[in-house]
Amino acid sequence: MTSHALSMTSKFHLKTILFAIVVLLAAWGRPCHAEPLAITPFYTFNQSPLVQIYGLPAAENAVVQRSGQTWTLLSVDVANSYLKRESAHESLLVDGEGERITLALRYGVAERAEVGLDLPVVAYNGGVFDGFIEGWHKFFGLPRGDRPDAPRGQLQFEYAKDGQQRLDMDRAGLGIGDLRLNAGWQLYHDGSANPVALALRGSLKLPTGSSSRLTGSGSTDLALWLTGSSDYALPDTWGHATVFAAAGGLAMTDGQVLKEQHKNLAGFGTLGLGWSPVDSFALKAQLSGHSAFYRDSEFSELSSGAMQLLFGGSVAFSPRTTLDIALSEDVTVGASPDVALHLGLGHQF
Repeated sequence: MTSHALSMTSKFHLKTILFAIVVLLAAWGRPCHAEPLAITPFYTFNQSPLVQIYGLPAAENAVVQRSGQTWTLLSVDVANSYLKRESAHESLLVDGEGERITLALRYGVAERAEVGLDLPVVAYNGGVFDGFIEGWHKFFGLPRGDRPDAPRGQLQFEYAKDGQQRLDMDRAGLGIGDLRLNAGWQLYHDGSANPVALALRGSLKLPTGSSSRLTGSGSTDLALWLTGSSDYALPDTWGHATVFAAAGGLAMTDGQVLKEQHKNLAGFGTLGLGWSPVDSFALKAQLSGHSAFYRDSEFSELSSGAMQLLFGGSVAFSPRTTLDIALSEDVTVGASPDVALHLGLGHQF
């Protein structure tokens, strides 16, 4: 990794983030007065470099696309992590920043069925938000661990056990991630203006990324889950609110990342709510968690599950175009990034 490559990669991703924020502010100044804004889960999941390589899915919408309708999403996830653990038999260092840019497509192929795919690009660099993260934790009184003493702008993912180096990645850059094929089936929809809906969803992740660069896992993963939502009209001019939830399981073949300790099964779930006071804007918050992806470690950050709190909102550019923006905080400290930023620009055709 050269300082020039790190600088160029950091500048590229910082410009991407700033552009998205400018677009959000412009949209806020031009509110869209249309049909009520649908409140759906944030299209993101744990962006830890040791987790996002597997087929852990986002909760997704409880309403599948209508026949002949297409939904597209361009999402950007920026995750900053610092974790250092040592024991007599193990050592773990996760220090760096990752960006995941995903193009997602969903198409309604029948009255109650949709298919789709996710094509991700994954990048790593030393991190342009280290100082911001430290200030964030200090201001809100959140645990900072060893962050204040850690070097700025470092990219290093290392894990060793019993004297054997099992992970060593310090190369900045970007590459294609693991392709995902998706399908959804509408199990229930009551057809009302404030609907109650339930969908069965599935995804198949293929090993198209690089396990040595941590853009992929080397495994083929199958996820199945239920996602549901219930919308409620509020009195007078208070708009509407939605409660949503998802739960499912993930089966994985043997991967190439910490393969001696990788588990082949994991469970996951999401619970959240949102409030839309006007048709062009909604506030949202959700808890997302999953069971452990690894075993046989003294470190709970590897051998225990993770829980994240995400909070933010949605802005409607038009009746068919929306932008999600959210921040996530690691409720289970160390098992997910300290802070992650999510941006998702969606459009229906």
